Amino acid sequence: MRRTTVSLPDDVAAALEREAARRHVSVSQIAREALEARLGRPTDGPRELPFAGLGRSGHQTTARDMEDILDAEWANDSDR
Repeated sequence: MRRTTVSLPDDVAAALEREAARRHVSVSQIAREALEARLGRPTDGPRELPFAGLGRSGHQTTARDMEDILDAEWANDSDR
């Protein structure tokens, strides 16, 4: 895990601290969860793909090979 420093407006920092205290967790955990939610990365489990079953690929093995295809695509996508 990488450590990052961010500057927050006072009201946002206070809200972050209040939420951490309310949930009895670290401020870092609340910040991670908020960033992951905003960036589309779930904190538990794999990504949801509501669009994966839409359309036709033109190939008969796409459904069977979907996990391998996605693994290959995501391996090349280091920005996500």
